[in-house]
Amino acid sequence: MSYIGQPRIVVIGGGTGLPVLLRGLKQYPVDITAIVTVADDGGSSGRIRDDLQIPPPGDVRNVLAALSDVEPLVEEMFQHRFKTSNELSGHSLGNLILAAMTSITGNFVHAIQEMSKFLNVRGKVLPAANQSVVLHAEMEDGTIVSGESKIPYSGKKIKKVFLTPKNIRPLPETVQAIRQADLIILGPGSLYTSILPNLLVPRLGDEVCRSEAKKVYICNLMTQAGETHGYSASDHVRALYDHMSCAFINTILVNNEEIPPDVQLRYKEELANPVSYDLPGLSELGLEVVHADIANLENGALRHDPKKVAKILYNLLIAETKKRYEA
Repeated sequence: MSYIGQPRIVVIGGGTGLPVLLRGLKQYPVDITAIVTVADDGGSSGRIRDDLQIPPPGDVRNVLAALSDVEPLVEEMFQHRFKTSNELSGHSLGNLILAAMTSITGNFVHAIQEMSKFLNVRGKVLPAANQSVVLHAEMEDGTIVSGESKIPYSGKKIKKVFLTPKNIRPLPETVQAIRQADLIILGPGSLYTSILPNLLVPRLGDEVCRSEAKKVYICNLMTQAGETHGYSASDHVRALYDHMSCAFINTILVNNEEIPPDVQLRYKEELANPVSYDLPGLSELGLEVVHADIANLENGALRHDPKKVAKILYNLLIAETKKRYEA
């Protein structure tokens, strides 16, 4: 069978990691669908969510900005955060625009579609669900912590996370995107609060499991206090598998360059350490391990290098589509 059109990539995540990756990927001739978590309950997003009873717009806003093709000043305006002493303080303009558009159209997904046109977005941005969800964590001592923003600060080890309400429905477009994907990418992002909230939406995780697309997990560069303290790369994968009904990852992308000592020291103050990629543990899980120098220091923060990561993913995608469509 010959392949027609651009190969399709589905990226699943949220937080700060997903927009970084998307800025690199949009430079390639690929059809991108970003599936974004709607479990955020902190900051401007949380206030809008509570006040207007709509899904939190923050993660969606960052993804829209990352995939946008507009003048830098327009993107800066969309991302602008007010610093005042009144009710506007802490709100970003993009969050308020998405809230206003949701009110006008009566639908969060329609609001995202309209903003995508305005920002000339390259690809499709879809919330994991067209409603707010609440993320809960069951700790190893049996206690329950509710709220995405509160989970990392509980001071306890996470056993598992789950969503409420029970009757969350995925978007048909999201299910279709997963079914049509040639490559599914998970991360980078917080394991329990950015990636798993998407996979735990009923049917979405099952669709990822059933998909014949190659699934790549981009492992975090550093552990996170309150979430993955002391986790190796294989621990991250096992945590994903523990929440799902299948062992679904084919390939893991890890950083193989040592983090500079001064950067490590700075992160140690946050109880964060470099994630070790334990080859025996990853091999035991049957994973293809792709390791490269993919870390980048940006404004004092350690991030995945968007250009390097995107190039690796594009090469994996081309190899996969050739295998699937030229067989």
